[in-house]
Amino acid sequence: MNAQTRSEVLRRWYGSQSMRRIARDLHLSRKTVSRIVAEHQQQRTTGSTTDLPAPRRTRGSLVDLYEPVLRDYLARYPEISVVRLLEEIRRRGYRGSYTILRQRVKQLRPQFGRPPVERFETGPGLQGQMDYAVYTLDFTQEGRRKVNLFSYVLGYSRRQYLRFTASADMATTVREHLRAFEHLGGVAATCLYDNMKVVVARYEDEEPIYNTRFLAFATHYGFRPVACRRRRPQTKGKVERPFYYVETNLLSGREFRSLEHLNEVTDWWLAEVADVRVHRQTRRRPIDMHAEEVPHLIALPERPYEVAEVVYRTVDAEGFVAYGQNRYSVPWQYIGQVLPLRITDEEVTVYSPRMEALARHHRFGPTERHRQSRRAEHLPPRDLKQRRETLRRRFAQLGPVAVRFLEGLLGAQRCGWSQAQKVLALLGIYRREDFLAALDRAVRYGAFSMNSVERILAVRARPKTCFDRMAEEESSHLKELFSDDPTPPRQATEYQQLLFEGSDQHDNTEEDTGQAENDQEEDGPLGESA
Repeated sequence: MNAQTRSEVLRRWYGSQSMRRIARDLHLSRKTVSRIVAEHQQQRTTGSTTDLPAPRRTRGSLVDLYEPVLRDYLARYPEISVVRLLEEIRRRGYRGSYTILRQRVKQLRPQFGRPPVERFETGPGLQGQMDYAVYTLDFTQEGRRKVNLFSYVLGYSRRQYLRFTASADMATTVREHLRAFEHLGGVAATCLYDNMKVVVARYEDEEPIYNTRFLAFATHYGFRPVACRRRRPQTKGKVERPFYYVETNLLSGREFRSLEHLNEVTDWWLAEVADVRVHRQTRRRPIDMHAEEVPHLIALPERPYEVAEVVYRTVDAEGFVAYGQNRYSVPWQYIGQVLPLRITDEEVTVYSPRMEALARHHRFGPTERHRQSRRAEHLPPRDLKQRRETLRRRFAQLGPVAVRFLEGLLGAQRCGWSQAQKVLALLGIYRREDFLAALDRAVRYGAFSMNSVERILAVRARPKTCFDRMAEEESSHLKELFSDDPTPPRQATEYQQLLFEGSDQHDNTEEDTGQAENDQEEDGPLGESA
């Protein structure tokens, strides 16, 4: 009943209206009118108030007898389930229902819940926290795609660095750390991480084993990575909480054309909104507290850590290697070979099996797709004679079977030289033994064409794995190293002759020395005759 109806009942009652008439006019029962009048008179007599609800009347329950048992289990095992408690008290004679027990446990469990989380504050420059968040966004130009948000927060000032990335691999994580350090003007002494594979390789006896590559990066900048306790995200709440702020402020009510545009808006948002707001915990602006924290941060080294990714790629029939859905040219003589690529933010460098730089290309951006970077010097020479001689040498290096196939191919196909180049590209896809076996079968059956070799390999062989490719390159490289200027074996008599020659020379030296001493004695100490 609302206060207005109650007030109207009392006004009419003290205006000398009967309870019957009050009940009829206000559409209430006479019992309700009588109760309102009685409560009001009691309040005026005793001074009690009806603002607080009266305690509920409790009736006895079947679970009352077992409440001490429930309290004991909840104190020792706060996360124990109601089903498990039901098993225990049933063995003690409980005959009530599951629902009654669940209601009682719901009343008791908060008394034995987890203790409140105490906020842990750190001094300036002592701690940073880093984490990723994943979002699926609808870009007006790039469409719907998944992006990762890298976040690094300084624990004292709460100033942060944000960057949306296409991936969260080792190279990206290290690169964004570098940008965060430059943005914040230094490095915190420690940094908290969750159990991402980039940082923590595995656990042994509940102790984290850190990724050696990431440790090398941390050592270069002088900070110590610390893995937070598993299944306890509140350990690094200073980096977890800002994600909610990003979702409700930065990403809400805005449209973004592309990932690049999103990062441009993020940079503006950090400078104009996040850094200058009054933080709800510190009651100060992060940009002001950061000015106090900068002198306590570890200074950046003069030489930044070099971020590079190394991958292996097969040179296709057109003389390109693929990376990031884009293609980069290499000298055409390396068609079919597996070559290492070194990837940085700005450059793609292709190396030969002997680790000599073959090509350097400007790397296409993360939003650029299906583009080619071709150098004129990588194209086959216009001199057909030189080009054909190079192809002949390549087939000759593979053995007599490859030479016979090339001769048959040139005789059977009008565009034999072009097909020979494409056949060599298959060597980068299949193992050398399978490739030569396919050429041998093609020679025996007179199937001199690129399509024939391709069909034979598809049926009788399997493509090389990444480990097969790396093993082949290492094996060929070792052969080249050990084949340079080999040392021929020597006869044992040669070593004996060297030994005896040394002995004879030593004896002759002793004889000459003895004769000189005798001569010196005869001539006297000054070389004069006695």
